[in-house]
Amino acid sequence: MTASESTPEPTPQHSTSNNSAVATHPLALAPVTGPASTVDGFVRQFLRNLNYERGVPLSASSDNDRYFAFALTVRDYLVARWLEDLRRQRETQAKGVCYLSAEYLLGRQLDNDLLASGLTEIATEAMASCGIDIDDLRAQEVEPGLGNGGLGRLAACFIDSLATMSVPNIGYGIRYEYGIFRQTFEDGQQVEQPDAWLTLGSPWEFPHPEFARTISFGGHTETYDDEGTTRTRWVPAWNVQAVPYNYMVPGYLNGRVNTLRLWGAKATNSFDLRVFNSGDFQDAVSAQTQAETISKVLYPEDSTPQGKELRLQQQYFFVAASIGDFLDHMLAPGFDLENLPDRVIFQLNDTHPVIGVPELMRVLVDEKKLEWDAAWAITQKCFAYTCHTLLPEALEVWSVDLVGRLLPRHLEIIYRINEEFLAEVRERYGDDEIKIRNMSIISEFPERSVRMAYLATVAGSKVNGVAELHSQLLREKVLPDFNEFYPGKFTNVTNGVTPRRFMRLANPGLSELITEAIGTGWLTDLERLRELESYAEDPVFRKAFTDVKAANKRHLGEVLRVRDGFEISDGHMLDVMVKRLHEYKRQMLKLLHIVTLYEQIISGRVAASDVTPRTFIFGAKAAPGYVMAKRIIHLINAVGTVVNEDPRVEGRLKVLFPPNYNVTLAESLIPAADLSEQISLAGKEASGTGNMKFALNGALTIGTDDGANVEIRELVGDENFFLFGMSEPEVEALWAKGYKPTEFYQGDENLRRAMDLIASGAFSGGDKSVFEPIVSNLLYDDRFMVLADYSSYIAEQAKVDTAYADQDAWTHAAILNVARTGFFSSDRSMRDYIDRIWHTRPLL
Repeated sequence: MTASESTPEPTPQHSTSNNSAVATHPLALAPVTGPASTVDGFVRQFLRNLNYERGVPLSASSDNDRYFAFALTVRDYLVARWLEDLRRQRETQAKGVCYLSAEYLLGRQLDNDLLASGLTEIATEAMASCGIDIDDLRAQEVEPGLGNGGLGRLAACFIDSLATMSVPNIGYGIRYEYGIFRQTFEDGQQVEQPDAWLTLGSPWEFPHPEFARTISFGGHTETYDDEGTTRTRWVPAWNVQAVPYNYMVPGYLNGRVNTLRLWGAKATNSFDLRVFNSGDFQDAVSAQTQAETISKVLYPEDSTPQGKELRLQQQYFFVAASIGDFLDHMLAPGFDLENLPDRVIFQLNDTHPVIGVPELMRVLVDEKKLEWDAAWAITQKCFAYTCHTLLPEALEVWSVDLVGRLLPRHLEIIYRINEEFLAEVRERYGDDEIKIRNMSIISEFPERSVRMAYLATVAGSKVNGVAELHSQLLREKVLPDFNEFYPGKFTNVTNGVTPRRFMRLANPGLSELITEAIGTGWLTDLERLRELESYAEDPVFRKAFTDVKAANKRHLGEVLRVRDGFEISDGHMLDVMVKRLHEYKRQMLKLLHIVTLYEQIISGRVAASDVTPRTFIFGAKAAPGYVMAKRIIHLINAVGTVVNEDPRVEGRLKVLFPPNYNVTLAESLIPAADLSEQISLAGKEASGTGNMKFALNGALTIGTDDGANVEIRELVGDENFFLFGMSEPEVEALWAKGYKPTEFYQGDENLRRAMDLIASGAFSGGDKSVFEPIVSNLLYDDRFMVLADYSSYIAEQAKVDTAYADQDAWTHAAILNVARTGFFSSDRSMRDYIDRIWHTRPLL
């Protein structure tokens, strides 16, 4: 058929089910039939959506109209499967996973949904028949601003894998109106702009304001007599509405669709007409403004009391809505709550959702009228906790005053949990007050606070780290008393990434090359990449692999040219460091390497022609209140400006820092990279997932023995990994001895010259004061031992240069990195969670 502006008559709407128990659920409709999976069927549905949903004919449609109609058409192909899955989950009452996460860094949805549904070729041909280039539609999509870094991207990978493995799952989170922020640079300094990703709406979400939940805050508690039983009720002072927005999460080519449910905050009484008519227009909408603040931004700046309170409001808001939603809508009528652990596991993605523990207890004891011991036994089986950090400052604590003011009933419940837990501790250890103080959920210093990681550990059925080394340190150094007290509770699940997005979508050239070599099926069985090992010995395959990498570099160059006005020089190694800007990740160590190379050239100690041509690419956001991190961003940009413009470098070095690094840019950058920088101080990085993505796409890693680097190196082999720096025990030994950064500064001429060049004002127009705080911090408060590892890092980078000079050998090593890192699939991570923690099974 040829595309026309007319649209066929609508098909009759299917009636809803007569089963009232099913019909009460917001999405549990009777099965529907999706549009025909043909080019003609796709065109008809596209035109229908363009006419009926956007209200325009094709001839008068804008790019955004076409994108929306196209996205809605792709969505239409998934809806019937989604509704059927929801119906079957309720009917079978199969055990599912409720993944509670403050972040979901989803990336663009269009290509992912096309891939999952097998519609890419049909959709491309259909749009071409309408005179539309599908790439123009792709360019219209705005990435959802729902995450910040690895934590959120991991959550997105996990829900992708659960859908692909047909495991019932609901991901729960917050629908942030502005996300974290859109990063721009002014004079090299980070400036935070609102990330208005919802300005033009989102075609991927299903809002259900009619199923909003009331979430309460503040007030007081009171006891009352309930037929001879003394019970407690919470009398809140104010409340907000949590409005669900549902996103479909399709599995890869298996016809399964799970749900991501995000909550937006609305006022219960958003507009006071009486106040408005009195002339006080601002006060008339104050309730709406206050309520909607809760879901405005991800991680509001918490250096102020107001910011801290808003963060706790956010956390309680989404977990209370999520737990209530599951209990009210996903359980069969008359469900016996004693069996709740057979129906659900709530996975706590870090400490942000831990307030859900006392919330479930409140619901079970106060609302469902269960006895405390029965409710606690249920709760301890329904939660599991993933710890994502080794940094003490990242293990959340909330002041007792704040929790008591905002959530008075929850504080009472936490106190009782702690009281009964410490009674068990005393029974085990006697009156060992040091042990009791160390294990108490309530900390007394520096202020009386609730230690959320401790609460999660006491309440969780399992506690897991996210890499072998991280889990070991979690047991031995972060929570050693709890590991001793709860033998068998701690386990490890090494992180993984979805190969559908980060190989098939991000790197189609490499994916096709792999399929030509080993056949299909590897995207859901990534360990099959092992079959590539023998191809590393094949010169024809190595040449094809090199050609794919070159094509990826050209593609990245075009992306950066259009996006940021950057140029990538031909023949350069792409040396990439992309991750959150945090001192423990040590972007400063990478920068000192760049400054060292630059200083060696301009001082005449090394000829520019002898330096391996490199383009260094950074991508990182600093938290708005993290002053030192923002100074480091400023310095990176300042160094880039000077190096890039200095003719003495002869184009051998280039520093690029594209602002607002996100999943969309990552999908172009990661496949093009030659060298992956994973250089955190040993013992500080929990796992990392960027390290996995780079290795799977054929970059070699330079890194410390930290996080999942340990497992990557073990898998790919020492000869295919550039290891430097102290081990975690060596780090601890140096701290114990007394680390003096100035001794390393004085003892290494290259380091001294590099730091002196920064201190001289060479990168700040002669103003020595601009970057003096960074220099002083390194010399006198180098918490993450940048200077201690500098010499080893520079020496290993020299080995990188030598290796890169032999391009055939480098390619051989890169192929082996791809072949040996199939372990890092998020599918494997999910199998580990299922076997070790959740004990769920696919719904076949």
